[in-house]
Amino acid sequence: MSKKVSYSYVSVAFIILVFGIIFVPRIVDRVNNEDITRNDESRSVGVKKNIKSDLSYIQVNQEKRKVPSFSFTNQNGEIITDKDYLGKVYVVEFFFTTCPTICPRMNRNLVEIQNEFENYKDFGVASFTINPQTDTPQVLKAYADTYGILNPNWHLMTGDRDAIYNLARTGFYLVVEENAEVEGGFEHSGNFALIDKEGYIRSRKDKDGNPLIYYNGIISEKEGIDDDGTKQQISILKQDIEKLLNE
Repeated sequence: MSKKVSYSYVSVAFIILVFGIIFVPRIVDRVNNEDITRNDESRSVGVKKNIKSDLSYIQVNQEKRKVPSFSFTNQNGEIITDKDYLGKVYVVEFFFTTCPTICPRMNRNLVEIQNEFENYKDFGVASFTINPQTDTPQVLKAYADTYGILNPNWHLMTGDRDAIYNLARTGFYLVVEENAEVEGGFEHSGNFALIDKEGYIRSRKDKDGNPLIYYNGIISEKEGIDDDGTKQQISILKQDIEKLLNE
């Protein structure tokens, strides 16, 4: 072998050695920090990264607030309890089918969220009617069909009126009232609660570092902002749902 060829091999080996020393650790570090896109499969919907999110737990008397036990009948005539939601991330709302004001807007937003996460088997919605006398399973089923509610983990539930009102008031501290003076005859919150896979109420923090607690469910992403200057929160709710799904 000529000296010229020998020198060429030495040069190549030297370059490879330098590359390994300088660049390989950087590449490994970037992979460990998920800065490099590995392949299309890793970006597919439903891939779990098992990363603890920065979402807050809602605490009362220094205890993390958990969804209380409940048992109601859904739109298919099935008994659904809080245990059916364990292992799932879900959104909670209180509504009624004859609501002429905020409920249609809330449920259109929830359907949009449903469609956003249609490939996630561990996402659901819990909708509790505050007018159980009217909202029978049959009525709830027709309502679900009208709105395009397809997620098998979206249960529209009815049952004992006092049990539902107690769940809203003491379980979530949300307003629910019969009020003949308001349109529709019932007064209730337009907020959504976000629940993690272990049944804890979670939310992001506001600009002052306090838990947001609930998400406005009335204003759509398309609207962006209402007449009072309140910004929509459906976008951040979607982001936070994804965070919990990936925990």
